[in-house]
Amino acid sequence: MNNTALLIIDVQNGMFSEKDPVYKASCLLKTLKQLILKARSKSVPIIYIQHNGREGHPLELGTQGWEIHSAIEPMASDEIIQKTTPDSFFHTNLAEKLAENKINHLVIGGIQSDICVDTTCRRAFSMGFDITLVSDGHSTWGSNGLTAQQIIDHHNGVLQGFTKIASAKEIHFS
Repeated sequence: MNNTALLIIDVQNGMFSEKDPVYKASCLLKTLKQLILKARSKSVPIIYIQHNGREGHPLELGTQGWEIHSAIEPMASDEIIQKTTPDSFFHTNLAEKLAENKINHLVIGGIQSDICVDTTCRRAFSMGFDITLVSDGHSTWGSNGLTAQQIIDHHNGVLQGFTKIASAKEIHFS
């Protein structure tokens, strides 16, 4: 049987700026909040990944933009892992925390589909984890002539080689 944790990547205030918020920001927050409530109801561990940006970055360490969004605010019992690269495992204690709790299945959502979510899914796969990517629980911005939705759809397709893809409604914690 899988020991599961919910991994929420970089859902921080700086990703929701008024002038350039992440694609479908309010839908993303609602979806992640519902997943968090489902996880809490089954005592599934919730791990927040918080990016520590450099000075001037929207997620600059210690600023209001760096804080985890209040719509999905962590509880004292939740784990918060700090990172400085797109890989949630690189130079962090995430692998150790997962091992301590005998976690081998990760349900992953967050921001950015094409950077931190993608990198973390691939790294988790390479480390032997079973992964479920929440198809409607990650987001990004349009880039290089592609819309945000095209990028999300592309990653849901490409990451099928590494993860199970499931909508938030299809995810049931046990």
